[in-house]
Amino acid sequence: MNRGMKIMLPILICVVFVGGILLGDVLNFQDNSLANSSSKRQKINRLINFIDKEYVDEVNTDSIVDITVNSILENLDPHSAYISSQDYDYVQDNMRGDFVGIGISFYTIKDTIAVIRTLEKGPGEKAGLEAGDRILYADAVPLFGNEMNNDSLTKILKGPENSKVNLKVKRLGENDLLDFEINRGVVPLTSVDAGYMVNDTLGYIKINRFAESTYSEFKTKMKQFATPEMKSVILDLRSNGGGFLKQATLILDEFITDGKLLLFTKNKNGDLKETFSTERGDYEDQNLVVFMDEKSASASEIVAGAIQDNDRGTIVGRRSFGKGLVQREMNLGDGSAVRLTVARYYTPTGRSIQRPYENGNSDAYYSKYMERYSNGELMSKDSITTDDSLRYETPEGKVVYGGGGIIPDIFVARDSSKAVQDIKFMYNGGVMDRFIFDLLDENRKLYNSLSKDDFLKRTLITEEVLDQYTRYLGDYNMNYNFGSTSHVLEKYLKATMARQLFGSDLAEKISNENDSYINRLLKSKSEKTQATD
Repeated sequence: MNRGMKIMLPILICVVFVGGILLGDVLNFQDNSLANSSSKRQKINRLINFIDKEYVDEVNTDSIVDITVNSILENLDPHSAYISSQDYDYVQDNMRGDFVGIGISFYTIKDTIAVIRTLEKGPGEKAGLEAGDRILYADAVPLFGNEMNNDSLTKILKGPENSKVNLKVKRLGENDLLDFEINRGVVPLTSVDAGYMVNDTLGYIKINRFAESTYSEFKTKMKQFATPEMKSVILDLRSNGGGFLKQATLILDEFITDGKLLLFTKNKNGDLKETFSTERGDYEDQNLVVFMDEKSASASEIVAGAIQDNDRGTIVGRRSFGKGLVQREMNLGDGSAVRLTVARYYTPTGRSIQRPYENGNSDAYYSKYMERYSNGELMSKDSITTDDSLRYETPEGKVVYGGGGIIPDIFVARDSSKAVQDIKFMYNGGVMDRFIFDLLDENRKLYNSLSKDDFLKRTLITEEVLDQYTRYLGDYNMNYNFGSTSHVLEKYLKATMARQLFGSDLAEKISNENDSYINRLLKSKSEKTQATD
């Protein structure tokens, strides 16, 4: 793997697992049980005050506090975490279901905002902004220049709901700047990437995290694509790092009949909190399949565990991450917060999915996880170690195991081709996006006029485009010879193009062509049909 990708990989892994499970409880900082500190606990305050007043050099005591809090949490467990005041808004925004703005995704190209695409039904689309537009001014404030970073641009384009912003826009082919008056509005931050019919009877829905709006997004998306002929549903939770527990259980409730145990949590005092399914459920008669991989964690594992333990569906893929700890958030009074582990969660059969950890040693914990990439587990189900003392049975007699993640019913090996892995990494990590944007920019009039049917029929990723992409990577010291995997590269470049032109539904459908999970599922269905004939 080249240097650029080595740098990006830890970032992506971090993003995958930042979700976690949130119970929605916020502790008051003035809680009496926390305020009545012993003299030993006051040592920290005394030391920091002493440093602040007497130390020979200037010291940022705020950073000392941050280091102290982090050191305490690192000795507890790998998922208790400190969120600084600088990071708190970003972390919260990632889990919210919407924000107020003009509804565009953009790049900064040559110090200018370039619209990648307008978000469907957003204020920008309603006002007439188009992909490729360059936004030069907002309320007469110039948005170009090397000193304007993306954070500053975002703050300018966001604002109170229904507030107006006047934009001046340069559009390719137009001599004069175009004027747009846009009413800022609520713009969804989607957590449901896509939904479509794989074939006449099999539906597919992809959830990237469990945010505040995930359940409502799920219901809306299902209504958009599901047909009366749909008999089975794929719930794709690959690389879904978790999120809000409530959203996960609401979706579970759509598939599981009334009165079934979905999960329970247990705190240090042994107190149990059980969650059961209700009468709600539009898809209780559908066959259910859950896709998971080694990056599926937390709330994703709640869903898979409840489905598996209730004999409700089939889990396809690889053993999930193994996070079974529940965090509760406490605000620290200065804009920062702590997410402290307060309980463990268990699947209906009583399995704890949490992987072992010792003394909060995060380095050892994540190093153990990374061993999966070298010990053969991602290539063969037989390489997954299980503990007979953690053996459980579902009501129908299926054997399942606790002790670290959900083990799938149908195993799908990770693609062994490094070239294919790199191509997928480039697609998911955004490496292809800028190249495709520049390619579209060469003929915006043509690309913006294409219908979905025209787009699918045309060969838009030609041999010349593949060569251009290879040279593009070379400009960034990423040298590849794709060779026999050129057809895979072509697919993902076209999926990237679809995402920028039409959105994630079409992009996901294209990227899932010849998908190993879907192929394995269809093969399994065929084998079952033949066995009953």
